[in-house]
Amino acid sequence: MARRVAIGVQCFEDIRKNDYFYIDKTSFIKEWWEAGDSVTLITRPRRFGKTLNMSMTEQFFSVDYADRGDLFEGLSIWEDEKYRALQGTYPVISLSFANVKEKDYQTTSYRIRQLLMKLYEKHSFLRSCDLLSDAEKQYFERMASDMSEADAPLALYQLSDYLYRYYGRKVIILLDEYDTPMQEAYVEGFWDELVSFTRSMFNSAFKTNPWLERAIMTGITRVSKESIFSDLNNLEVVTTTSDKYATSFGFTEEEVFAALDECGRSEEKQQVKQWYDGFIFGTHADIYNPWSILNFLDKGVYTTYWANTSSNSLVGKLLREGNRGIKEKFETLLRGERIQSEIDEQIVFNRLDGSEKAVWSLLLASGYLKVLSRQSYQEIPDGAEPLYELAITNREVSLMFRGMVRDWFSRSEQEYNGFIQALLLCDTDAMNDYMNDVALNLFSYFDTGKRPGRENPEIFYHAFVLGLMVDMQRDYVVTSNRESGFGRYDVMLEPREKGKNAYILEFKVFNARREQSLEDTVRAAHVQIEEKQYAAQLIARGIPKEHIRSYGFAFEGKKVLIG
Repeated sequence: MARRVAIGVQCFEDIRKNDYFYIDKTSFIKEWWEAGDSVTLITRPRRFGKTLNMSMTEQFFSVDYADRGDLFEGLSIWEDEKYRALQGTYPVISLSFANVKEKDYQTTSYRIRQLLMKLYEKHSFLRSCDLLSDAEKQYFERMASDMSEADAPLALYQLSDYLYRYYGRKVIILLDEYDTPMQEAYVEGFWDELVSFTRSMFNSAFKTNPWLERAIMTGITRVSKESIFSDLNNLEVVTTTSDKYATSFGFTEEEVFAALDECGRSEEKQQVKQWYDGFIFGTHADIYNPWSILNFLDKGVYTTYWANTSSNSLVGKLLREGNRGIKEKFETLLRGERIQSEIDEQIVFNRLDGSEKAVWSLLLASGYLKVLSRQSYQEIPDGAEPLYELAITNREVSLMFRGMVRDWFSRSEQEYNGFIQALLLCDTDAMNDYMNDVALNLFSYFDTGKRPGRENPEIFYHAFVLGLMVDMQRDYVVTSNRESGFGRYDVMLEPREKGKNAYILEFKVFNARREQSLEDTVRAAHVQIEEKQYAAQLIARGIPKEHIRSYGFAFEGKKVLIG
């Protein structure tokens, strides 16, 4: 009989006590403990079992779960007598920053201090023991009820001391989703303030803490060492390109197929693979996202479970405001093709703006992209970094990206759809009306704000191309910045069905030194289309010249003229 699939349960004890569906990941405990690393940072995309594994680790080691070996009976860790004796023998400090998603520094600092105060409340028994001096008891009382921002960085350090004295053993610290507030800080603009706060806290808790036995931090990204880990030379970092713990987070294909068998869905293995396979950790391919698989087992419907579990605000911001190169590569990815990029797994948030390498690195760490291959050391020129071949992870992520692009135009959906209809009807007057409304509403939305007083039409029109790709790809092959004839056209729409019109769109910014009006700019666009013979590619594919429509788009600020 198939076990019940419980959605959203992240407490190991609850899963085991209620016999909910669970795939045994307790081998992680043994692998981590035998590695002997002082502080381990493990990065994985969201919903990959990080929180459940931290709960499992806490309940295995914590003195609060002494004599609770029943939670681990029948699992791989319980087969080893050495680990049965280790269960429930360490003081464990466990906290999570997963819900610290505030819009300003003051509220973020307050929320973190609330979490720290709850830790002190949980260990309130320490106040009545004889191991603490009167001054320490007063300090403890203050930390439990009214922690100041100045006291917060030392909270974990001091609590480690008190627990060590009480139990006579060094502590294990588990910090889940350490980087969630940092991503919010970058998006909302208080990055520098939060970095200073967290650097002090992490240094005291993980570097200068003599009462620390081991520690694990989990998150989505490896934030650069220069920002918050500058003093942590004892940090073991495990990223998505590492082989360490590769199968401890996420489901392997063997585990997924066994689950489908258990739930009577054996005949759907290949369709599940097409939708949800694609994650690669280290050299281990065919890793599946647990959230998607559990939801599919529960509901039996193919849809974007994992991709819809958060707002994706940071990803959307980077792609929407990205430069021309970022948008062109994103177009390539949306077509189901591959891109090449250098990768830096140390995410430097304050360098994300305009850095292609940083953007693709973040998308890789977040699970939206996968590594198909890596340039070998023999192929790398001297002084260069290896190139990685990247692609969208699977169908679920591709659908998420398409939905994201549609959302970009939701504030001007009527005008945008009206423009497409006018384009297909070759109604230039309507195209001008609609396009000016779209540009007026959306120019600033796609502008990064780096050039005050100067809207950037390139950012807008590449985003516009992405919208065309999403909405018209069923009937047209939409490409941009590709070679045809003797140059590179801006946008080309090639019909999939014979007899339909093809379209060439050329975008130009009004140049007051060479042109008197927007009409002159439109004419210059048409001259370029003719002289560079952009239609050559379409003609070579059998599309009659009379079925090829060319349009020049002239920009002056937020004004657009199409002809």
